[in-house]
Amino acid sequence: MEELLGHIVMSSLNVSEVASVLLDSQMSLPECEEIIFPLISHLIPFDASQALMAASLEKQITHKGLSLGDRACMALGIKMKLPVYTADQVWADLGLTDIEINLIR
Repeated sequence: MEELLGHIVMSSLNVSEVASVLLDSQMSLPECEEIIFPLISHLIPFDASQALMAASLEKQITHKGLSLGDRACMALGIKMKLPVYTADQVWADLGLTDIEINLIR
């Protein structure tokens, strides 16, 4: 997965989610910034079209219990026609046809 570093497109909503996890591990906000932002090549604001797409995804995959952050990631992938990457094995069985999901092991 190292080949993805420097080529990461990420929603601002997902950056917030990652920062929350890092802050929970006792990291400071400046430390979070130092770790997160050098890895991201394009930070995309979570906009109205992504919000609506994330809402529509909930109807399609509600039985899987995915978070808003999960659906925001998928919505951005669909909007930008880019593959998404996750370590969450549940995503493998979503049955979504308009997005390429790659599992990180």
